Amino acid sequence: MIQTATRVAVAKYDDLAIRAGYAVKLEDQEIVLFKLTTGEVRAIENRSPHPKGNRLAEGLVSGEYVFCPLYDWKISLIDGKVQAPDKGQVKTFEVEIADGNVYLVF
Repeated sequence: MIQTATRVAVAKYDDLAIRAGYAVKLEDQEIVLFKLTTGEVRAIENRSPHPKGNRLAEGLVSGEYVFCPLYDWKISLIDGKVQAPDKGQVKTFEVEIADGNVYLVF
């Protein structure tokens, strides 16, 4: 059986500021979009993986990483992995851009 992907429009591309978090909520998940200086858009879950948690939408973006605003953990926007010496990972989401809209693909 072939599964087809579901695309959900979550933002207008032009509404996303470069290197600023844009939080969206889908069902029970909060997801944050980041537009990189390259124009690419990345999506990860909007919570830091450290035990106290924190919203990553408020973090600083440098290259393809976001820094947790509370503990300064460096988290990859590509695979969601926290960079050493810290440990952890956040969920990442596939993004598509079409007709000026940003879609999450499930």
